[in-house]
Amino acid sequence: MRSTMITIHLDGERVDVSEGSTLGSLFPYAPGISVGIIRPSTQEQAKTGNLTISTTAGEVVIEITGPNADFLESPEIVQKLTLHWGDRYAATFGPFPSSIHPSRKPHLYERGDVILGCGGYEPARSYLIFSKNRHSADHGADESGGIFGKVISGRAVLDRWTTGDRVTRIEPVVSWADTSRSFTTADMSLVVEDGMRIITHVNVIAQGYTPERITTEAAGSVEHMLLALQSGRFTVSRATSTHILDSRNTETAGIETEFRHPRREGTVTVRTSGQLEGGIYIYRDDVPSSLVHNVTGQVVHGIELVKLAQEHDVLAISVLPQRIDLLGLSLVRAKEIATERGITINIDTDEEERIVVSQEPGNTLEVLKERAVTVTTAPLGKVIDIRLDDEKAPISCDIFRRLTGLKEHDAGMIPVFFKFDDVVLFRSPIPPGIKINPENTPKDEVPAASLAITNDSRKGSGLVGVRLSANKEFGPTSEPFEGTNLIGHVIDTDKLKNVKEREKMYIREVKR
Repeated sequence: MRSTMITIHLDGERVDVSEGSTLGSLFPYAPGISVGIIRPSTQEQAKTGNLTISTTAGEVVIEITGPNADFLESPEIVQKLTLHWGDRYAATFGPFPSSIHPSRKPHLYERGDVILGCGGYEPARSYLIFSKNRHSADHGADESGGIFGKVISGRAVLDRWTTGDRVTRIEPVVSWADTSRSFTTADMSLVVEDGMRIITHVNVIAQGYTPERITTEAAGSVEHMLLALQSGRFTVSRATSTHILDSRNTETAGIETEFRHPRREGTVTVRTSGQLEGGIYIYRDDVPSSLVHNVTGQVVHGIELVKLAQEHDVLAISVLPQRIDLLGLSLVRAKEIATERGITINIDTDEEERIVVSQEPGNTLEVLKERAVTVTTAPLGKVIDIRLDDEKAPISCDIFRRLTGLKEHDAGMIPVFFKFDDVVLFRSPIPPGIKINPENTPKDEVPAASLAITNDSRKGSGLVGVRLSANKEFGPTSEPFEGTNLIGHVIDTDKLKNVKEREKMYIREVKR
């Protein structure tokens, strides 16, 4: 007996599945990730007057404001909407036939206007036109100028369209404000229903990035966003009517003011000052620009999931471009990545048994713009592998990563301060305001190869140390146990025997 089939919309695509199918059977998922669910409802499915136009470069939402939009309801129209031409002022998709009567005169258009026009004043060669900047032109429109809509979300997509892009789907935007029927869930045993819409992830395009052209007006802030979201997860620390916030990377110093702009629906920003400095915001609604927010990207898929997200939800998210961070990699692997990304790599030596310890430019957009990167390497003997214990000492491990550069990269540096007997001490300047409270202090014995940082109960607060042998009295920084925060252990202890005072020591974190 054949099972009954139902139709769902999975990330905008119509999919036929067997009745009784669960969320977990439809797509690969990571435990704990929340997805957006919009259940079918007669009341909720009423048209709002807006259309979502999905393209190969991202999604735009247009508000229908005029009478010329009927052609978009034709089932055959999508196949005909390929980018025909584009310049700094407009992008046109088509051609297709329409019944317009061209007025043969120019009209004034604003950024975001959506227009029905034609080529050569021939209605049989009509075009869907998006205005990218304010301009005056004769687009073969009717007496009204042909404006029938306005882009209200996804304006950044207009600037990314290039040869070969096309419209893939047009569908009405429906109201789903009733949270009893629209919600997020991490329960993959949920049985799907006929007509259900499921949004599994959010896609973001970084500010200044297109495959054809790179600009660097927000390069530093974009790098922070790429770092904060490189795990592929957005943890919702706060959800308000206007935005959701991921505050995991807050209190990050050194984010300079870069690209400030009105924050539209789907805009991604990083906060540049205050208690939540470094926080990543995604906007659910339009709000004015802010002196303490840099625009870093735009949501091009999954805005419904952003709007439905609740506090403590964890969303799957991806950002283009992928971050280029070569620190901590073997020189061989760094060369492979450079080849894969189409960039030239300049190196300080041809010896292969080395690890990358710095790169210039230091951020992804500048590397992509220059199509080149220069790296400095260190011999394996100068790079120590460590493992940190986030489970027992999360705050102290975070401080250590900030001191050494491991917060931003897979390789860091710390100078050797003093060496005696079986102890090696390291010191880096402690930023103002950093407090190292007692955490994970030893009880009976400190194991050999333990890595520790001195807490604020002692004068040597912030001092980092390694003890090569076990000790029942003093910690790795030669302080009593109550002044010692254990943060992990060193894997390559033999390399420590040859280090010298005031020498730079490179470290590489081995993740569990």
